[in-house]
Amino acid sequence: MTGRPRMRSPHFPTTTDRPVKTTARAAAALVACASLAVGCGVIPGTTGGSGDGTITVMTWAPQDTKATNKPGMPALAQAYARWVNAQGGIGGRKLKVLTCNERNDSVAAARCADRAIDEDVVAVVGSYSQYGDTFLPSLEGAGIPYIGGYGVTNAEFTSPLSYPVNGGQPTLLAGLGRELARDCGPVALVRPDSIAGDELPPLLNSGLKAGRHSEAADQLADDDATEYQRQSVRALDYSTTNPSDAGCVVPALGDRTSTFMDSFRRARAEYPDVRTAAVLGSVDQTVINSTGGASTYDGSYITGWYPVASDPRWDPMKKVISEHAFGDNRIDPADAGVQTTWIAYTVFKKVVESLGDGEVSAGTVRSALNNGLKVSTGGLTPALRWKFQDVLASVGYPRLVNRAVSLQVVRDGRLVAARKGFIDVTKTLESAELN
Repeated sequence: MTGRPRMRSPHFPTTTDRPVKTTARAAAALVACASLAVGCGVIPGTTGGSGDGTITVMTWAPQDTKATNKPGMPALAQAYARWVNAQGGIGGRKLKVLTCNERNDSVAAARCADRAIDEDVVAVVGSYSQYGDTFLPSLEGAGIPYIGGYGVTNAEFTSPLSYPVNGGQPTLLAGLGRELARDCGPVALVRPDSIAGDELPPLLNSGLKAGRHSEAADQLADDDATEYQRQSVRALDYSTTNPSDAGCVVPALGDRTSTFMDSFRRARAEYPDVRTAAVLGSVDQTVINSTGGASTYDGSYITGWYPVASDPRWDPMKKVISEHAFGDNRIDPADAGVQTTWIAYTVFKKVVESLGDGEVSAGTVRSALNNGLKVSTGGLTPALRWKFQDVLASVGYPRLVNRAVSLQVVRDGRLVAARKGFIDVTKTLESAELN
C-alpha cells in the first residue's frame, strides 16, 4: 500500500515542539487503546506491515461507558478475522483487525480515526460512533473508506467515503412512523437530548405524515440517566390526550431504553391501552429478555434493518461465532451492531475478492466501491451498490442506498416478523422535510 498524507483531527492543536507532540500522540494511543479486551488490539496469529500480504482494517465502537455500548462489534470483527484466516485469508491475504474503544466521546472518536490513519488501514469496517462529523473528515482527508457504519448520524449518509449497509435511523424511524400512523392515537417520542437525538423527530414525523397523522410530541431525556419516571409520566399523559384513541410511546434512547421501560412499566398501570414501539438498536431480543419479555414489550412494533435473529439467513454468522469467538459473551447474534458488522465484513471480503491479484489499498477498495460493484449479502439486505449520489440526495442522504426495513412485533416475549420481506421507505423519505 502506498502512503497517504496524515490528516490530523481538529481536536488536536499543532506544535513545533516535536518531543511534546510525540508524547501527546503516545498518550492518546494509550487512552484509546488500553488493552485488547476493552480497546484496541490485533488478531492473534496475524502479522503486521504492508509488504507481507496482510490486509489491515479497523473496527471501533464504544465500550464500558454510561450510555450506549457496542462491545460485540469489535469482538465479532476479531472472530471474523480468525475465521477468514483459518480459511487461508481473503484471496490468500491474511486479515489483520485493529480495534478501538470510541467511548461515546468525540475526542476518543477522533483518536481512533487518527490511529487508523497512522496504521495505514485499508478501511474502517463495521463500526459505531455518534461523532461522524468528527472522524469522517479525517478519514476523507486520508482517503480511507468507512464501510458499514451503524448509521447513527446523518454524516454517514453524506460523506463520499462512507458506504453504509443499512438505512440507519432515517429508514427505521420513517418506517415506524408509517406503521404507527395506522394504529396509534397521539404519539410521544422520548429521545436523547443530544446532537444525534436532534435528528430523530423529523424522521419519525416523515412516516407519520405519510400516513396523515399528526406529528409526535418531542420529549427530551438524558441518555445516561438511571431512571425515567418523570419522562414516562409525561409521555403517558400526552399519548392519552384523546380518550377515544389510545396512543403510542416511542422510546429511542439506545442502551438506556431498557432503563426507560423499567420506569414506564410502573407508570403505565393506569394506562393499559397505551402501546410502545421502538427501532432496532433501542430494543432487541436481549433487551426484551432482560425486562420480562411479554409483560413489558408484548404487542410492540419494532422496525429493523434485517431479518429477525431466528431467520436461517443468519446461520453462517452464528456458525462463525460458535467456532471462532471462543465463548466471548460480548457477541450476541441478535444484536443489531453485531449483525451490521457481519454484513460490513461480508461486503469488504467481496470487495477484496473483486480485486483479484491486484493491489489491496484504501484507494483500490474505494475505487471498486465507487465503480458500481454490486454486493449480495445472502438475503440479509437487498443487493448493495453505492453511487456517487443516490436517489435520496435531494433530501440530504446521497449515500443512503439501502432503504428497506423489516417490520417486527413482540409476541409472547419473542421478536417475530410482522410482515414477510422488506418494506421500501424511499417515497416516505423523499417527501420528508428533513433539512
